[in-house]
Amino acid sequence: MTQIEIGRLLRAGTTGFIAGCRVSQWTVPAFGALVRAPLDSNYQVFGLIHDIHIDDDGLVRQLVTSENVSDEVMRDNRERRIVPVEMSVLAVGYEQDGRIFHLLPPRPPLSLDVIYACEDEDLSRFTSAGRFGYFRHILRAQDIPIGELLAAHLDQVKQKTKDERWVENATQELITLLRDDYPTLMSVLGALGDSVVS
Repeated sequence: MTQIEIGRLLRAGTTGFIAGCRVSQWTVPAFGALVRAPLDSNYQVFGLIHDIHIDDDGLVRQLVTSENVSDEVMRDNRERRIVPVEMSVLAVGYEQDGRIFHLLPPRPPLSLDVIYACEDEDLSRFTSAGRFGYFRHILRAQDIPIGELLAAHLDQVKQKTKDERWVENATQELITLLRDDYPTLMSVLGALGDSVVS
């Protein structure tokens, strides 16, 4: 199995973590992607990328105000840049001794642990374990675009697993979970309509 390293852990907590990568590595991670952080051979944490940002530095501030920045300077800044691309990840479950749980992990990953993109097989195993229990972590998260995150995640599952039935069941589960929260339900259904249905 090919493992695609997307970065290393900067900081972590029980509910999520921040990973960083060089700009030149920034081809695989995407908003809504399922990632994993193995801590040992029997335990790994799963999470969904809910934010990707690139901080500025003094050089970038100078370059944006300059005229006629050469391609060489642009390439040099992007390929050798010291400031990392940061990805915020919401913890949605873990695997221990071959069994996947849609619960918060008992312990978070540690600084500099490697973060991997989930392969199709990992994505399928995670989403088919249990009955959408990890949705509650997404729905109670604060200050994240819940509708867009769910739409991106469901679209990824649809594209990678080709399991239309799972997407239909997931949508029904979201409607049930959000039946008493009309504004969030409309936001989620609107995002799903723009992404998964099309």
